[in-house]
Amino acid sequence: MKKSACLFIVCFLAGITCFAQTLPFDNSVYRHEIKSVEFFNSKKQASFPVIDLGSGETVTLGFDDLSGGSRTFNYTIQHCDATWKPSNLSPAEYLESFTDDRINDYYYSSATFQKYTHYEVKIPNRNIIPKISGNYILKVYEDSDPTKLVLTRRLYIVGKRVSVSANIITSNNVAARRTNQKVNFTIDYTGLPVQNPNTDIRAFLMQNARPETGIMNNKPTYIRGTQLVYNDVNINDFAGRNEFRHFDTRTLKLNSERIAKIYKDTANTVMLLGDPNRNLPNYTLLYDLDGKFYILNQDGSDPRRDADYAHMYFSLASNKSEADGTPYIVGQFNDYKLDNNSRLTFDSRGRWYTNLLLKQGVYDYQYIWVSNASKQPDDIILEGNYFETENEYQLLVYYRQVGSRYEQLVGYNLLSSAKQ
Repeated sequence: MKKSACLFIVCFLAGITCFAQTLPFDNSVYRHEIKSVEFFNSKKQASFPVIDLGSGETVTLGFDDLSGGSRTFNYTIQHCDATWKPSNLSPAEYLESFTDDRINDYYYSSATFQKYTHYEVKIPNRNIIPKISGNYILKVYEDSDPTKLVLTRRLYIVGKRVSVSANIITSNNVAARRTNQKVNFTIDYTGLPVQNPNTDIRAFLMQNARPETGIMNNKPTYIRGTQLVYNDVNINDFAGRNEFRHFDTRTLKLNSERIAKIYKDTANTVMLLGDPNRNLPNYTLLYDLDGKFYILNQDGSDPRRDADYAHMYFSLASNKSEADGTPYIVGQFNDYKLDNNSRLTFDSRGRWYTNLLLKQGVYDYQYIWVSNASKQPDDIILEGNYFETENEYQLLVYYRQVGSRYEQLVGYNLLSSAKQ
């Protein structure tokens, strides 16, 4: 993977200053033959990978290896702080069991053009058991060699010790009332030994599980007894953005809503209808998955092994040329990476195009524009920005006890702008 793919781009895409920062751990895939990485709470496919400590809940990791055959993949988890820097702990301090394990469950593809091997593991299990709450990075590597990194995923383990209440309102900024969504929230830490609420507790808020949109709240607006209130007019104000685009390839026998043509020969080829620029004056209601994707095959019995791959062809009419900048196609399916794999190419007809090899299922995606002048990513210029957009927000509360060498994850709340 290119170095640019390892850049974690923190930016407020509604015109607020952006900057790039190299983080040690994020959601990344480091081998081109590894595809369709899923990581979710095992109760629900595509859900946010958060579980309660000691609850019996698990997360499921699944991925395909297109090189075929079977390989030796090992994995481990490492404790991190709220900003995803490694905690100053030894594995014995955050793991009850072994420090790493091998992925033993795998399945060979069946009746597919594209041959692959599907690997799967659930965590915690009898060999990998975290014993403290917090952020964990899951690392998968080959041949028991941690330097042969295959992929990384962010895992959130909550030891609930605070209560959180929140609501989503229109922006306090009059100029942004039609575009922005503001999140106000209160943390009640009753029973938690907090010496200085301004430094012991902080909260991270992100939109649609996208860390690059996240805002770290280091200090509350004010303190009311054991309640920390975060409602300053200038904080936690998010661009509403737009609903995601989508396509459906649960079957490759019939054209679905967004599919123009399906070709079958020695491989599957799917031509999607052209995508327009959606930065329009008014919001249009569309149902989406908030950026998620689901691996599904309605013509088979187990999509882990019988869902096929297809070369998906995308085209975009942006009214912009190579002299202006470059669009990228992103979603949870590619971890929102801006790299050569997600970059579109300009053709002689004045349109942008690309093709991606994707497994059957339902996918959300959007286009991000990077201007040649500013070099900054912007997902509003091609998609639009509306207060009415339905978004999910993940609120994570971290606590560092005085004298402790690590941060605990003590609270989590999932919000939806559609349920306010």
